[in-house]
Amino acid sequence: MSDVAILETPTGWPSILLPGAAAGAAGTGGAEAADPTDLDAAVRAGAFVGLRKAVRDLGATATIAVVGSSGLRGRGGAGYPAADKWRAASGTPAAGRVVVANGYGADPSSQTDRALLERNPYAVIEGLAIAAFAIGAEEAIIAVRSEATGTIQILDAALAAAADAGFVGTNVLGAGRHLDVTVRPVQGAYLLGEETILLKALEGVRGQPEQRPPHPATRGLRDLPTVVHNVQTLAAIPWIIVNGAEAFARIGAADAPGTILVQVRGADRSGVAEVPLGTPLRDVVALAGPLGKGRTLKALLIGGPSGGILPPGLLDTPYAFEALRAAGAHVGSGSVIVADDRACIVDLARVLTRYCADEACGKTIPCRIGTRRLSEIGDRLAAGTSRAGDLDLLAELSEDIVGSALCDHERLATLPLMSGMRYFRAELDEHLERSSCPAGVCHPIAMAASATH
Repeated sequence: MSDVAILETPTGWPSILLPGAAAGAAGTGGAEAADPTDLDAAVRAGAFVGLRKAVRDLGATATIAVVGSSGLRGRGGAGYPAADKWRAASGTPAAGRVVVANGYGADPSSQTDRALLERNPYAVIEGLAIAAFAIGAEEAIIAVRSEATGTIQILDAALAAAADAGFVGTNVLGAGRHLDVTVRPVQGAYLLGEETILLKALEGVRGQPEQRPPHPATRGLRDLPTVVHNVQTLAAIPWIIVNGAEAFARIGAADAPGTILVQVRGADRSGVAEVPLGTPLRDVVALAGPLGKGRTLKALLIGGPSGGILPPGLLDTPYAFEALRAAGAHVGSGSVIVADDRACIVDLARVLTRYCADEACGKTIPCRIGTRRLSEIGDRLAAGTSRAGDLDLLAELSEDIVGSALCDHERLATLPLMSGMRYFRAELDEHLERSSCPAGVCHPIAMAASATH
């Protein structure tokens, strides 16, 4: 059983992805079992009902229509409509098609994908099989970290059981359809969260993004139409097929229905929670419990290493794609980190920016040079060696990077420092003008005027 902690959520919150809150509901995988690979228990709880309905009752076209009507959007961070990828892949003439489940979990601060794969593997496998049926694919891949040996063992055992039962493999459900599903351990870095880089890793070539279009849905793995979904996206599909598009659309936000897994880290406790999209940030943060005695909330880091740093005044912001983007953050990896008054925004932002610069692949100038220059500005702010005009340079450089970047990593790498400047400008000014850290975290050294020449 997974050792990832699952946070308790309020009564009434739906459970679609993780078994527990909606135990026994068809399509959820049911209550958490001692052995997540126990296929008989999963089937009794409703697993693979959705696959049967899709294959035997709906057919491929109607299955895509149901997913489209549900409003399901990708849970990998970008929030792209799932059915749009399916339509593009199924409508592209090709010798074959592929579905890839991204369970790599590239963000070191988030264990959401691992928690899902280790606690409810059959939901992911069933969603993968439905997606493959809908687009006419006979090949599917589940990509995971090579070092995640426990996850790989669970997936291998679950896939073997599913194949023996006829849910994947040869002649799926006796319908004459074939689906070969493999678990592919991959090695890489933070950038494997980007779908074209993941596909490069699966092909065994250097992981760098590609110019789009063409998108992977029309030309992806081995130049075949390839649908790439985060494992959470796939795990929601069986529930949608069983319970209907309208039922799913009533959960969460109007423009982003359903639930999503969030890794919440606070002073009292940390863990993964299943949260309806559109939930106010204050309710998400509350899952981590109270701050330490005498401490006050200073900031929230939303979205992982390339996330935005938001102030307490935005606690009513909905946890949803567009709302977070407008605030200067993003869903990203599903990470929400609570920072109290002891945190230094400058230090936090510069550490995150350095991480993003180190993880950049270097294919383009904004990636290779621009992110490094951002990191250097952050380091100067923290060290008390800033130059006049550094904040103006930060804004101009960030705008150039966003406007000319090839992939989202470059664009989003600007968020920590830019959101810090947007909401915590006084703290940045203190570092810049007085070589002083109000939080006492940085230890800047004031430079005498003569020493700068």
